[in-house]
Amino acid sequence: MRRPDTEPLIEQAVSAWRPAGPTREILPHPAWCDLPPEDRVAALDETLRSRLLESALDPDGYSGTVLAVLRKIVTIPR
Repeated sequence: MRRPDTEPLIEQAVSAWRPAGPTREILPHPAWCDLPPEDRVAALDETLRSRLLESALDPDGYSGTVLAVLRKIVTIPR
């Protein structure tokens, strides 16, 4: 069972946003680093479910992560 105090961290870690380092490398979400190991598993499970739902709703089958990466490397109309 998840601890109530980690719910906001899990929610943040599940998002597609990731910080970039000084050389534009993608870093882990800060909330991920603050989660205890058992809650990292819960965040991973939730992330996989979220990406499947996002992909199912997108006309091209892209998840939020795919769209975020594409926005960084090419200009896309969305």
